[in-house]
Amino acid sequence: QVVESGGNLVQPGGSLRLSCAASRRIFNFRPMAWFRQIPGKEREVVAVISWNNNSTYYTDSVKGRFTIDRDNAKYTVYLQMNYLKAEDTAVYYCNSNPPTLWAWGQGTQVTISS
Repeated sequence: QVVESGGNLVQPGGSLRLSCAASRRIFNFRPMAWFRQIPGKEREVVAVISWNNNSTYYTDSVKGRFTIDRDNAKYTVYLQMNYLKAEDTAVYYCNSNPPTLWAWGQGTQVTISS
């Protein structure tokens, strides 16, 4: 129900833009969020955006570096990631917020390494 893309291997300080195409059922009239997970750790919320784009939330570790936005006409949510750090390495997922349990996608791998 969601398909994430855009992950890659980049050097520290680099940038990536992740995309998430969601079904209308997941996306419409609901906040959307990006999550990330490192092996052995719980999935954490990275950023959240309201349905009408007028409210966002970022976890402290990404404030000032990541930007979430959405295109409601395309049922797509994006995560622009700048000034990437090694600790941003994770699998990134998108979902509604709160998450729709049956809608988790495969995620997209982001690896920051020199």
